[in-house]
Amino acid sequence: MFMTSENTATIIIFLIASGILGLGFYRAKPYGKVGILAWLQSLILMLPWLFLFGSFALGIYLNLVSVVFLLVGSSGLYIFIGNRLRAAGQDVALREKIAERLKANQEVSTPENISPEDITSTQGAASAEGIQEVKAVLPIPDADLKSIQGIFGIDTFFATETIAYQEGAIFKGNLRGEPAATHERLSASLQERMGDRYRLFLVESPEGKPVVVVLPSTNDPQPSTIPQKILAVVLFLATIASSLETAGLFLGFDLSSNVERIKETLPITIGIWVVLASHEIAHRVIAKRHNIRLSLPFFLPSWQIASFGAITRFESLIPNRSVLFDIACSGPAIGGIISFLMLIIGLLLSHPGSLFQLPAQFFQGSILVGTLAKVILGSALQNTIVDIHPLAIIGWLGLVVTALNLMPAGQLDGGRIVQAIYGRKTAQRATIATLIILGIVSIVNPGNPIIFYWVIAILFLQRGLERPSLNEITEPDDARAALGLLALFLMIATLIPLAPGLAGRLGIGG
Repeated sequence: MFMTSENTATIIIFLIASGILGLGFYRAKPYGKVGILAWLQSLILMLPWLFLFGSFALGIYLNLVSVVFLLVGSSGLYIFIGNRLRAAGQDVALREKIAERLKANQEVSTPENISPEDITSTQGAASAEGIQEVKAVLPIPDADLKSIQGIFGIDTFFATETIAYQEGAIFKGNLRGEPAATHERLSASLQERMGDRYRLFLVESPEGKPVVVVLPSTNDPQPSTIPQKILAVVLFLATIASSLETAGLFLGFDLSSNVERIKETLPITIGIWVVLASHEIAHRVIAKRHNIRLSLPFFLPSWQIASFGAITRFESLIPNRSVLFDIACSGPAIGGIISFLMLIIGLLLSHPGSLFQLPAQFFQGSILVGTLAKVILGSALQNTIVDIHPLAIIGWLGLVVTALNLMPAGQLDGGRIVQAIYGRKTAQRATIATLIILGIVSIVNPGNPIIFYWVIAILFLQRGLERPSLNEITEPDDARAALGLLALFLMIATLIPLAPGLAGRLGIGG
């Protein structure tokens, strides 16, 4: 029965994937070389997933070396195709820019005695007329607005329209240069003219076109208040208490009723905090490297798994999406690596007589943990009870906490990673999809309250996206994109359980 249902699910997955790839090829073909290369990247991303889950469903067991080789190889190929795609895109952009300038030269005859400075002055005069039309609603003083408009030019950003926005203004127009270099030049010019009073954002409009947004620096993220810092300390102490209680539950007793046994819980508690602390320290090291201030971590205690991790606010503006990715990914990367090593070492140290005795079915709760346990423990998983070293339990717990924070939702690390790689629209859709899936899982599996609590935490604390970077246009490179996708893959592999039929074929649980 299980085999039939799994084979049916595999066929459905392959049909859906084939349909997506076919539709993608049909839509990419009209764009020529650029479109085909983009389609190939999508193909490279999907093939390892289909191969892995397809082989498992067919009863073909892949060892750890094969899995690592497949992931590394696909990531390298993804980066190679990405470099070719960027080169092809630059060629297309250059041809379009040349065609645009030729067309402009044909439509407007510019006398030889008119210099680019004269053209910029003319543009400023035209923009000044726009000021007269909207100055009644623009919050920026006229003198400041005129000075701000003076930073634009035909070789950076040709501003054609000024629109009031919050406490600043939106400047619509045409981006003339490469986004990163243009943003740097405009920001430097704005700094020279206006000092530290305004911030310049280069973002994408709802129509998909680059626009410049200028806002006063009073809108910058504010440092944490004293009450917020007190709350962070209280949550920190509460998480220490929940970690001690979780350790007691793992050891088979309720710490609140057996306080005298607190020393027994310290090794596991320290192991848990090694993962939590390394995660937060990694965030702060990378943030400091980019001169980004972070708030104190607001730890979220959990009696079941010690902690859901921590909420950390940005107290500085993010310069670009690559920096957002680096800070967001650093915590899960370090915390995940330490947890993974703990799990591996714990499994290697496991032997008859180890501290924990777990039912073999316990390893069906995670594809990643189950397959690793099969590789290391082998036939021992066919026993009813498996003896496990405590370090393996701590590593497993750390992977779960890391995976929960890698969910692509809101201001979780996973949500920030998706926002950095794919932009705000995709991040918003991913957040909605994640909450819907978690809601369905919590309803279908009411016996596991962890998912329900996590849904509530996201809804009330983390559902909003991170504010835009100063340069929201320039995308992270393909190496970061591949690393982000690998992190999301490991998140799914950690949280999704093994189907009973597949676990049986792998020899997990008899």
